[in-house]
This record gives sequence, structure tokens and C-alpha cells, in this order.
Amino acid sequence: MARIRKIEIANFRGIQRLAWYPAPGINCLIGPGDSGKSTVLDAIDLCLGARRNVQFSDADFFGLDITNPISVTLTLGDLDDAMRTLESFGAFLRGFHPTTGVVEDEPVVGAEVVLCLNLTVASDLEPSWTLVSERAAQQGIVKTLAWKDRLALAPTRIGALADFNLAWQRGSVLNRISEERADASAALVKAARDARSAFGDQAEQQLGEALEVVTATAQELGVHIGAKAKALLDSHSVSFGGGTISLHDQNGIPLRSLGVGSTRLLVAGLQRKASGKASIVLSDELEYGLEPHRIARFLGSLGAKEVAAPMQVFLTTHSPVALRELSGGQLFVLRRGPQGHEARLVAADDGIQSAIRLYPEAFLAGSVVVCEGASEIGLLRGLDLFGVDHASVSLAALGVALVDSGGGDPDRAFARAVAFLSLGYRVMVLRDDDKKPTPATEQAFIQNGGTVVAYRAGRALEDELFGSLTPAACQQLIAYAGELHGDLIHEHLRTVSNNTLTFQQVWDEIQNTGALAPERRAVLGQAARIRKAGWFKSISWMEDAARTIVAPDLHLCDPGFRALMEQVFGWATHGPR
Repeated sequence: MARIRKIEIANFRGIQRLAWYPAPGINCLIGPGDSGKSTVLDAIDLCLGARRNVQFSDADFFGLDITNPISVTLTLGDLDDAMRTLESFGAFLRGFHPTTGVVEDEPVVGAEVVLCLNLTVASDLEPSWTLVSERAAQQGIVKTLAWKDRLALAPTRIGALADFNLAWQRGSVLNRISEERADASAALVKAARDARSAFGDQAEQQLGEALEVVTATAQELGVHIGAKAKALLDSHSVSFGGGTISLHDQNGIPLRSLGVGSTRLLVAGLQRKASGKASIVLSDELEYGLEPHRIARFLGSLGAKEVAAPMQVFLTTHSPVALRELSGGQLFVLRRGPQGHEARLVAADDGIQSAIRLYPEAFLAGSVVVCEGASEIGLLRGLDLFGVDHASVSLAALGVALVDSGGGDPDRAFARAVAFLSLGYRVMVLRDDDKKPTPATEQAFIQNGGTVVAYRAGRALEDELFGSLTPAACQQLIAYAGELHGDLIHEHLRTVSNNTLTFQQVWDEIQNTGALAPERRAVLGQAARIRKAGWFKSISWMEDAARTIVAPDLHLCDPGFRALMEQVFGWATHGPR
């Protein structure tokens, strides 16, 4: 049950440099597209997989620079006794310190005994797999893993071709769930020529334990294969070999004809049963072919909800559903940093976990705007939709996610923003100024690379709108608020103005003069944000107002407010996509 303790990648595809200490259980890489997540899984597969022929090209070198060799080194711990023997591996056994991540060239007290397997590809494109040891190199000793050891360590890859694992062939998970083997010689030929069912009867006796495991696993995961799985001759086979024997349902239909999602789900369950013999699983885009409820089953079958990890799993995903099913301790954000790529643990504290549950989409973006409340989200969404209507690039296309901090304490937005900032995201806080945050909190956020856009002195969003838009646009906002809330808005205005101002007066002023006095604008802003009964205090209300009223008026309104909105969208435009 080997585990990868450390992954080192150099000059492989889009990764110039990466050093990562994965968790012993679930390791799900997240982040924007093209950040190198699939490359990490491919590197593990190529280094640890049991392949005799692997082809590389110049495109596999970072920046197409073939003068810098590709290098992938995996530090392997939790080794079986056979791989810790001094006779076979004495010169190559090393020591790993889990608390510091240091790998020493010799095992020492307090360090885990490990082997370091390296894959190197130079300009001749010929891959070389060797065990790493400085003391062995000084003695001129070169060693790689024997084929049987490579087969034992080879990971199971659950991907688009997962149906490979539904036949008894080399590397298949079926060969790991039991020691049984079918005699595929004369009986195979006879069965192929006479009747597939004849061999099926024999195979049921020879592979009974494995078939019971397959049947039970399929039933547990809701994959419908009938009452009992059968091992019959594959009707599409041409030659006779291990792959000739494959899984079928009770009606004799090959299980490889299952849908992609069902195949991946079943293989994941079988891998769990075989985890005592082969304990590393790779799955790129884990959500592919799976409905939301089956994503939960898929992750559950891999041990996502268990305290003691049954196997080590490396995943990538762009699914918010998957993020909600996983904990922060199982998620790593892959980023390009100044020193190369880095995989940052999301962490499992309450603040991060609540953000994952509420806004998983934000963890899949490159930039995050943390808004003080729902109104700000609606404002940006409405302005964005208006821009898209007029051929601008959308916030989504720019890789920007919007997060609601929930209002209330003005420091709350910064608490959520700091969580994203610590994981390498570009983060902006868009906040009101009627209640100011703690100065030290805001300053620390800015010093660490965050951006803040605040409304002007003492203003909330509603103050900015009624204080900045043209009188005609203000009139439209009042009319829209009336459609939403009826006579309630009249009560709000009377309350805020101490019965000195009515809507009829406001309406008449705009109609008769084409203007709106600053003091009346201020009263309208206060009335629109009256506590717990704001006129536009929902994402959909403000989105509609911003798209149809605010955005068309933006080029005519007060330059100060327009500059704030331009700052937000300018920041979004110049971020990573």
C-alpha cells in the first residue's frame, strides 16, 4: 500500500518546477483551466505506471526547450516489506521526515524509510526510470524497479478509457481484487467456437470470488448490472489472451457497454476493494459522465468521507458539486508562482469550509470580488450583462467570481477575502463606506496584495445610485421600487424625512425642472436602504435595475461613481483568465 510522500516535477509540459507534499488520502487539484492540473496526474502516471513503451515528443518539454531534461521524482513511503529489504534495495533506501518534508540520503531514526523513483527524459526522447540515491551514485550503482514491483505500484487511472478495467488483462483492477485466474487455453478456444455460455459456467467457478465482489460493489453504488455479474468470452475479441475474458451482466451484455459515468463509478468501487494491493488512483476531471448524486458516490467509494484513508487518490475537477463534497484538507489550489508551480492546501478551518460550501465556483476561478452584500453582486452582474449585450467580455470569461460576504460587520468581507488571498487568488473587496472596517484589517489586506474599492465617504450603494445618476434615471429607480414594493416605499420616504418629503414632490421636481436637489437625493438613498427592507436588497432586483437603468445611464452620471465602476471592471480585465 505505497503512498507518494513527495512529488517533484521539472520541465514537463507547462510546469517548469513543482515540489508538492500530497496528503495520504484524497488530493484534489483545483484552480483555473490550463494551470497544470492534468500535467501533474500525467507525471505521476508516467513515472509510476507499468509501461514498456512510452513515447515523448518535443512538446512535452517546458517551453519546447529540449536542452533541459524532463524530470519527475516520486518519493514513495509506506513500502511493503519486499521493497524494504537490504539485499534488494539497501543502497537506495532513504529517510523522509514528514514534519519538515526533508528527504535524507540514508534512513535515520525518526524518519520514514522511502524509495525515490525518478523518470528522466533528455533530448533523445528516451525515458529512463531509476531509483535515486547519492551514495549509490558515488559507487556507480544504478538500479530501477523490477517489473513485478512496478506492476504492484502502478496506479489505476479512471478516465475515458476506464472500461479497460472491466476485463481480466494486464494492469486491470480485476487482477487485483483476488488471486483467482481463469485457464484461458483449450477451454477458451472451445468456448469461443462452441458456445460462450460453456466457458461462462467454468469461469463462474474459477472467478467466483471476484464476480461476487463486482456484483456487491455494483449494487452498493447503484450501477445496474442485474442480479449477478458473469465472466464470459468477449464477443469482440479476436485473439485469445487475458483480455478475452471480460465482465458481462446477467443477460450476457458486456459491461464495457455501460455509460462513461457508470463505468467510472464501478471501477472506482472495484479499486476500493483492491486497495490492499494497489492503493494509488488517478482521475482527471472526476465529474466527467457523472450526475451530481453520482459524483458523491464516486468520491465516497474512493474514501472521501473516511477518517483513515483507504488509498491515495489524485483528482482534478471543475465541478462545484465535487468541491462541496470534499473538505478543505482534501483540496489543493495549483498556481504558477514566482518560483514555479505550487500546490497550496486549502485547509479545513471553519471559515474556509463555509466558503467552499457557499461559493465553490469561486475556488475554480482566477480572480475573486468579495462584495459586502447581495446588492453589490446584483450591481456587478447587471453591469456585466449590459456590457455583454454591447460586445464586452463577460466577467465569467475573464475568470472572475463574485462572492457575497453577507453584510453586517464591515470586517466580515475582509475575513472572507483574506482566505482567498492566502491561496493565491487575485482578490478585490467592494464595500460600502457608511460603516467603516477596522483600518488595520483593511491595510493588512492591501499590503498582502488585495485591492479595495470603496464607495465615497459615508455612502452605501443606494446613496451612490441616487446621488450620482441623472434625475431621469433616479425617476426610473423610484418607479421600479414601486413595482417591487408598492406603497411601502412611500412609508419609507416619510419615515426617513420625518414627513417632510413625499414621492409626488420628488416626481414633480424631476418632471418640471429636469433636476433633483442634492438633499432630496440624500433622503432617497437613505429610504432605499432602510434596515431589513431595502428596495433593491436582492441579487435579482439589483441586477435588473443595474442592467436596465444604471448601466445605460453610467456615461451620463456623476464621474466619481463612474470611475469606481471602471476601476472594478478594469481590475477584472487585467487579471488572469
